[in-house]
Amino acid sequence: MINLWTFHVHTKAVAMVMTISKILTAVVSCATALMLVHIIPDLLSVKTRELFLKNKAAELDREMGIIRTQEETGRHVRMLTHEIRSTLDRHTILNTTLVELGRTLALEECALWMPTRTGLELQLSHTLRQQNPMTFTVPIQHPSISQVFSTNRAVVISPNSPVAMIRPRTGKYMIGDVVAVRVPLLHLSNFHINDWPEPSKRRYALMVLMLPSDSARRWHVHELELVEVVADQVAVALSHAAILEESMRARDLLMEQNVALELARQEAETAIRARNDFLAVMNHEMRTPMHAIIALSSLLQETELTPEQRSMVETILRSSNLLATLINDVLDLSKLEDGSLELNIRIFNLPSMFREVHNLVKPIASVKKLSVSTNLASDLPEYAAGDDKRLMQTVLNVLGNAVKFSKEGKGHWCRNQSSGYSKAF
Repeated sequence: MINLWTFHVHTKAVAMVMTISKILTAVVSCATALMLVHIIPDLLSVKTRELFLKNKAAELDREMGIIRTQEETGRHVRMLTHEIRSTLDRHTILNTTLVELGRTLALEECALWMPTRTGLELQLSHTLRQQNPMTFTVPIQHPSISQVFSTNRAVVISPNSPVAMIRPRTGKYMIGDVVAVRVPLLHLSNFHINDWPEPSKRRYALMVLMLPSDSARRWHVHELELVEVVADQVAVALSHAAILEESMRARDLLMEQNVALELARQEAETAIRARNDFLAVMNHEMRTPMHAIIALSSLLQETELTPEQRSMVETILRSSNLLATLINDVLDLSKLEDGSLELNIRIFNLPSMFREVHNLVKPIASVKKLSVSTNLASDLPEYAAGDDKRLMQTVLNVLGNAVKFSKEGKGHWCRNQSSGYSKAF
């Protein structure tokens, strides 16, 4: 066999050596094969673990990238939030938002659409590149607007949407991707701010962001998340601004009311001082003559008089006392104001009081050529408890008005215990 393999004739020793070598080689090959049978599964297991570790490393790299992106987004959000909330002026908040978003995301244009007072349209109010944007309005029922308002996520819209046509387009360039997000507005049912939209079913503004034209750049997830967070922060800042504006209006109104109250207080104090001065003067000017009349009537009553004259003097004296009591009550207004005016309760002759009233009214009626008669019921008590002077004032006022407004005829009044008094002229 060896001779056939080598094509030469060898000696027996050489043939033996070569045969042994071949046998050993075969044994080694068998041993190697047996070892490979046990090693190959281990190698496959190591290779599988290596692929698993590579996948894990790639996944960790992606997660680290997401974490770095989130940290960057958070940093931008904190920066934007700080800039937005550094003021409570509504227009400054909106302008700052557009400028910071344009700088952070490298936008070509950014705009804010606010609802009109009717709530049926959106009006372009602020833009990034134009200080005084042209007045555009878009129906709020437009499909692209309805799509954005139906979700709180940022939505990629068509560049040909009316809300994306912020300024005239010239040239043949490729329009960048456009994203829109709704901005919740504070419900203004309790606020009435001058140039803010009236409350409506649509309580959202619309923020539109446009990437640079002729660019292959597309919106990334973290950029959309940044836009959504900023929209929520703008909503919070706008609500704070609305509350501040309403608080300032309430403060101004309160200050005006306080000024009006102070003026009213000063006018009241002036009126009180004028009244007190008037009462101080009239206290002397009215009471002094009345006291003189009472004194002279008392002195006249002690002289020799005919019965008719004495009756007249007594009537004058009673009328003077009654008038003095009335003057005291009128001048003492402090008791009338605080309700502390007290009645002088005592026992008095009731029929006599009515006769005195009759005697006081009779001269006045005689001047007007009226006759007055009095009829006291038999069941009328002779004595009563009460303030006879104020009762006399009341009855005298009633009968005096009857005489005053009667032009002719005669008057008759009666008094009984059950039905009170009645009069007829």
